[in-house]
Amino acid sequence: MSKFTIAIHGGAGTILKEDMSPELEEAYMAGLQAALDAGYGVLEKGGTSVNAVKAAIVVLEDNVLFNAGRGAVFTKKGVQEMDAAIMSGKDLSAGAIAGVRNVRNPIELATEVMHNSNHVFLSGKGANDFAIKQGVKLEPDEYFFSQFRYDQWKAIRDSDNYSLDHTNTHLEELMRDKKFGTVGAVACDSNGNLAAATSTGGMTNKKYGRIGDSPVIGGGTYANDTTCAISCTGHGEMFIRAVAAYDVSCLMEYKGLSLQEAMNVVVNDKLVKLGGEGGMIGVDAKGNYAMVLNSAGMYRAAKNSLGNQEVLIYK
Repeated sequence: MSKFTIAIHGGAGTILKEDMSPELEEAYMAGLQAALDAGYGVLEKGGTSVNAVKAAIVVLEDNVLFNAGRGAVFTKKGVQEMDAAIMSGKDLSAGAIAGVRNVRNPIELATEVMHNSNHVFLSGKGANDFAIKQGVKLEPDEYFFSQFRYDQWKAIRDSDNYSLDHTNTHLEELMRDKKFGTVGAVACDSNGNLAAATSTGGMTNKKYGRIGDSPVIGGGTYANDTTCAISCTGHGEMFIRAVAAYDVSCLMEYKGLSLQEAMNVVVNDKLVKLGGEGGMIGVDAKGNYAMVLNSAGMYRAAKNSLGNQEVLIYK
């Protein structure tokens, strides 16, 4: 039985202590802890890494503070379009969905795609139709409404600007916590099997059915038992161009780098050269974990069976 580990994130970006009220900080810490406990609880009972990452993500999707599921941001049309992906490192099976609406937990739908569709990636209406067929829980538009997300959108909806959750300067007065609000989880279970999952509401005021890195296998999400499981958060366009998650695996497989070394190269060298801001979490098959960021902060947490635990926000 190997060491089991889970790591989660709730987005990265310009997250500064001076911008955060004690109440908001406490709420984020509690949200991260709840998701960490949910995922770790699955591993502790001998559950699979796939079920552990899904359990952690569901808790984050249900928390209005995070830009996924219930707290998803508004698109140009004033609706929520959500993306998610999940991948098993044991057999490289994966499921991903993009541009779905009214799905309470997009990660549940991605898991259904992985197990029951004979496909990897479904989008838009087709993905929603599949959700209905599989009995995945749907919610009305009102469920996804949050005032501060609405206020963010209202501030820029008449412009061609988009916001990576909260990055435009004139949004700072509304909510000074500027971040790339994706959620993610990676795990190594007691059998040494890895899994990764990521879920997001994308960019505020996004147009044309824009899709970021989160549901792109190898871009924002990747797992392979021989190397690592990775979930990314940041400026999705750059993470896709860098094939960021898969690049970590490649550096481990072909160059023999450790998890920490490989993540460091991708986040602090390759992504920086592209102008890509954000971070990633990772685990390897020995149960080691790393959480690397090139932004001012990243909501993140990790716990393993040796009793190590950390819940962090700032760099």
